[in-house]
Amino acid sequence: MSVFLFKRLATFLVTLAVASVLVFAVLELLPGNVAQVMLGETATPESIAALEKKLGLDRPPLQRYAFWVGGLLRGQTANSFSYDTPTAELIVERLQVTVPLAALAMALTTALALSLGIFAAARHNKIGDVGVMALSQVGIAIPSFWFAILLILLFAVKLQWVSAGGFPGWTEDDGGGLFEGIKSLVLPAIALALVQAAILARVTRSAVLEVMREDYVRTARAKGLSRRATLWKHVLRNAMIPVLTIMGLQFANLITGTIVVENVFVLPGIGRLVFQAIANRDLVVVRDVVMLLVAVVVVVNFVVDVLYAMVDPRLKASDA
Repeated sequence: MSVFLFKRLATFLVTLAVASVLVFAVLELLPGNVAQVMLGETATPESIAALEKKLGLDRPPLQRYAFWVGGLLRGQTANSFSYDTPTAELIVERLQVTVPLAALAMALTTALALSLGIFAAARHNKIGDVGVMALSQVGIAIPSFWFAILLILLFAVKLQWVSAGGFPGWTEDDGGGLFEGIKSLVLPAIALALVQAAILARVTRSAVLEVMREDYVRTARAKGLSRRATLWKHVLRNAMIPVLTIMGLQFANLITGTIVVENVFVLPGIGRLVFQAIANRDLVVVRDVVMLLVAVVVVVNFVVDVLYAMVDPRLKASDA
């Protein structure tokens, strides 16, 4: 398995390097002048040139790229154009909302999808299976932001169980607390989990059905093992291999996919930070956030590969 992990680690590092080049190049090609946007249309050429020098925009692109990557490797980030604060501080502050939201959405997705997927597979071609597949198809078809609006209309406007948006904070000093913070994330998490749970439920059902057709499963049944015991002892372990892969990708998608839902619920997470940075043409923040999201996707995929190798004994055998 060491050879397998070494190859995956090499791929991980190369992907990050290529992604950094692409992110920097794409933002460099964007039209417009950051200094001009910050100072306004009435700014003089001299003031624009002075601000460009202060922001380091007068240096060659290759030098700016090297400075950016070198800072990331040292754990240092440039100051935001708009906030005059290191982007790392801004991102860490917003991740305190985005990461718990994604984790809560992933927990809801996993619990709902695995339960429905196994339930449907155990009742293949019966009314329960048909019902789960129909519901999952509806879930895939509904956009998260539209479902989020429906949740607000029902639970915030009509029933008034929760607020329509905003985040009170994790501490009582901020006017919130742990319970209030989680409460404000429940509806956004449900909106995010709907589509992901629908997809994962279908994958789980297909994986379980495929494994149930294997010879060793029929042998276990022929030896007198009950259907339930066969399902839990022999089927699920092997069926979880493709499911783990999808779960890893979904968690990465939840981190990156909170942008729209956070804006619907007015949550001060990474999503709103990106929107504000784009509106202010704060390319330093946009660049670092996009690179962070790329790194999250790559790291999650690497972790999934490691888990895949631990679950699938064939990878260990091939490395021996």
